[in-house]
Order: sequence, then C-alpha cells, then structure tokens
Amino acid sequence: MQTRAELDRKNLDSLENPYSSIPAEITGIVDESPTIKTFELEPEEPMKFATGEFIQLSVPGLGEAPFTPSSSPNVTDTLEVTIMEAGEVTGKLHNMSEGDIVGIRGPYGKGYPLEEMEGRDVLVVGGGVGLAPLRSLLYMLTAQPDDFGKICLKYGARAPDHLIYKDQLDDWGSGASEIDLELTVDEGDEDWEGNVGVVTNLLEDLDMDTEKGVAVVCGPPIMMKFTTQSLLDHFESSDIYLSMEKNMSCGFGMCGHCQLGKYYVCKDGPVFTHDQVKDIPDLWE
Repeated sequence: MQTRAELDRKNLDSLENPYSSIPAEITGIVDESPTIKTFELEPEEPMKFATGEFIQLSVPGLGEAPFTPSSSPNVTDTLEVTIMEAGEVTGKLHNMSEGDIVGIRGPYGKGYPLEEMEGRDVLVVGGGVGLAPLRSLLYMLTAQPDDFGKICLKYGARAPDHLIYKDQLDDWGSGASEIDLELTVDEGDEDWEGNVGVVTNLLEDLDMDTEKGVAVVCGPPIMMKFTTQSLLDHFESSDIYLSMEKNMSCGFGMCGHCQLGKYYVCKDGPVFTHDQVKDIPDLWE
C-alpha cells in the first residue's frame, strides 16, 4: 500500500510541467536593422495564439525571454518573432542560424480585443521594435477590412536604417493597402525625404474619427508616455490600448516579477487600456 507521501509524489509527477516548452526550428532570419532581427520559427506542433499574446522563447542551456509574435495568428505552422539584441538571451539568439533549435512555451496573457475595434477607426502608433506586436494586429485588421473602419499607422524610429519591415512599409505606403501609413525618424540621412521628428508630431492632425475610434500604442516607455499624453487630446482613456511588456518571466502570475500596480502583466495584460493603468505610480519607469 502506497504511503501518503508516495501518493503526493505520484500526483505531482503526473501534473504537466507549466515551464515545459516545445522545440522549434529556426527556418528563416531577416536582418531588419543594425540591432533587430526577425526569426521565422517552425514549432514541433502547431502554435495557436491571439494577436497581442506573448510567448516565452528559450535558448537551450542559457535561459528564456518573452516576445510577442509579429506574425499573423491565422498562420499556426510557423510564427515570427522580431527581436532586438539587448541582453544575454537576445544576444545568443542574434548569433543563431537557420536550422538551430529553440524552445517555445505559451501563449500567455491577454491580447488586443478585436471585438472592441469592430466598426471603428483604428489608430496604431509604434516606435522602433514596438511595431512587432502591432504588425500582428495589422495582419488581423487587414484580413477582414470590412469589419473595421479606417486603419491608420503612425510609426517612428531613431533613423531610417532603424525602421523595421521596410519592404512591408513600402507596400503599406503604396496606396494599394488598407493602411493609411505615415512614417517619421528622429534624425534623417541624405536619402531620407520623409518626416523628421518624434512620432508624437504625427498625432497633431488626425484624419480619422477619433470620437468613436480606438488607438493602440507600443514602443519604448518614454515614447508610450508622451504618445499617450497626446492621444488623450483625441481619445477617451478607455479607448487607448497600451502594450505594457514589463519584466514578464513565468508567464502565469507566480513569480511576481511583472507586477504592475494590482495587475500581473503576464496574466492581466500585456494589453491594457490607459484607463486601467493611468493611476499606477511610476507607470513608465
């Protein structure tokens, strides 16, 4: 007869390990900028996710980090993640090659509420690598354009060579796309003929229905702070959606690393309305 301790151990061993990942092969790599690459991954089994949700991507023997897929949720046999080199794990990823194996677990969190955007104009504002999760959203908005109103994208980066998805930006700005695109860079070069200045400069005169529309923002904290302040002149606080990707680790609210006021970003976000988080002290630090 088994003891209570043996039964407890058996029950524990029978539980699925929440930290387990599935292998995924790197099947493509695109150099987006001097510090950013997009990786196409082919998981061992189909990976379903909603736009705005995130995954934990692991490098065997080193560690893992959270990333929001930049590809369409309608594609499940592969997914893409766009990664800036900023630390040990991302540095190792940037040195990996096609055919290498990584691990994926997830998806986690709550993504962009497409149902809240139906029938409304949508303003998407991105800064730098913050365009990555927004790209996934744009795929979903343009897959069924009749379900949404006008789709506007305002995107900025430090310099022209720091703009990501350059071929796609050309397509979106061609006039043949459902997306009304406007770009800016903090500092131009001799070949740049577009806007120069921070992305908030593009928000002064919005050609869309802001009274009934929604806005979605993702980028560096300082960019999100001032962008949100500008958007509050046009949108209700509850209609501004922010991607607050902060220190996510375990993915299911156990470690507490991503606590944001009363919320856990990994469980309650990473997408929040401004109205949800506006009273949190030091929100942008």
